[in-house]
Amino acid sequence: MSATLIWAAIAFYAVAGLVVVALARRRLATGAEDFYLAGRHVGGLVSAASYAATTYSAFMMLGLAGLTYRGGVGALGFELIYFAGLALLLIFGPRIWLVGRRYGFITPSEMLGARYGSPLLAGLVAVLSCAFLVPYSSVQLLGIGYLLSGTTGGGITVETGIVLGAALAAVWTIGAGLRSVAWTDALQAIVILVTAIAALFFIIDALGGWGTFLERIEAERGPWLAQPGPGFFSFWTFVGLTLPWFFFAISNPQVSQRLFTTEDLGAMRTMIIGTLTFGLVFTLISILWGFSALLVVPELDNPDLATPSLLAGGNVPAVIAVPLVIGILAAAITTVDSIALTLASMVGRDVYPRAEPGSGDRRELLVGKVVILLVIAAAAFFASLRLDLISLLSVASSAALLVIVPTIIGAFFWRRGTATGALASILAGTATVLVLQFTGVRIAALPNPVISFAVAIAVFVGVSLVTRPPADRGAGFIDGIRDDLRRMRVD
Repeated sequence: MSATLIWAAIAFYAVAGLVVVALARRRLATGAEDFYLAGRHVGGLVSAASYAATTYSAFMMLGLAGLTYRGGVGALGFELIYFAGLALLLIFGPRIWLVGRRYGFITPSEMLGARYGSPLLAGLVAVLSCAFLVPYSSVQLLGIGYLLSGTTGGGITVETGIVLGAALAAVWTIGAGLRSVAWTDALQAIVILVTAIAALFFIIDALGGWGTFLERIEAERGPWLAQPGPGFFSFWTFVGLTLPWFFFAISNPQVSQRLFTTEDLGAMRTMIIGTLTFGLVFTLISILWGFSALLVVPELDNPDLATPSLLAGGNVPAVIAVPLVIGILAAAITTVDSIALTLASMVGRDVYPRAEPGSGDRRELLVGKVVILLVIAAAAFFASLRLDLISLLSVASSAALLVIVPTIIGAFFWRRGTATGALASILAGTATVLVLQFTGVRIAALPNPVISFAVAIAVFVGVSLVTRPPADRGAGFIDGIRDDLRRMRVD
């Protein structure tokens, strides 16, 4: 694929994005709530497209396709576990939305700090989120580098792609906050889904049609259709990868923060249904894309290059391939945008000292915009290191955030949970993650995420039972949600 053609498409995308940013800025009010949450007035369809675009990023067409290329049908089971985990939105979505409205929360860490009566807890969650999500952002930028380099045969280098993605992410994010990100998300979600479906049919046609495609996969890649496949997906490997993926919807603050933004619960319902529909279709496309690559480009050293190699092979017309490249690039950028926005809000609100009364949100927003630049710059640096598979790096970040899940569940369903229990749980779980990761110690055959999650649960429950929560804080928080839900059902 011509590098000149790709550059022209990127230029068009950049100009269109700048127009969206300019339009979004016209509606940008002063204050952190409008910048980070679009004033809590995002409609259902835009919320669905934005949530889907943020979640189903470079991981899908690059990471999941590459994981299929490497491990076979186990990748489908892996992603369907994530898909099943989206059902958690039905339980936690309305509750998070309600407390956001009732107490004016902007960040998930602020919510946890208020529930347990501990600003220290809010700060700890914010700091750990920064530590774990910067590498996840780097995965998106690395995906852009691989995509542009692979589709142009090296005409655009990986490093150039990383820098380009970082620059566009910074402009979109600082320009108008969540509103500009959500609007660009809505457009690119449609583009990437339509072009991915069209490109898949062209690839299958080049392989001789669906019947021939399925026959060749069975004949030439039979082990990829069974478990453990060619050897990658052992039982415990599968469990270790899927456990953090199941809880992604509540453990990752860049997606749970989106639950504060919808204009009402009807919009949230539309968001959940739309995300589930998009996710199921996109999952199947990405898996089939990976299997197609096994037949078309069977000897790749780096599985993450499966999609770029297919697009560069000439089987997909440029009128389809180029928009798909831009759609994948945009999906990766929007994930970086969302992470940078969330981390900026968490640092500006829960870590950096609050401004004096009467000074408004100006200092908080200034701190946030500086954090956005620092997060994106750090992500670009990590991306330049080119570490491991995109899919595995994505899961590693979620595995680290898994230790916060017991605290989140306790916030809504266990009155007895205490701030001391939450702090001890997160610190003990994080320490376990780091020790196991950097020492290489294995406990039986158990994956590291399973061990760290078990430690976090045990410490949260044990310490909470021997410490005293602030008077009525847990009960008041949980009972208030229950009463709100009961009134809404009656109404």
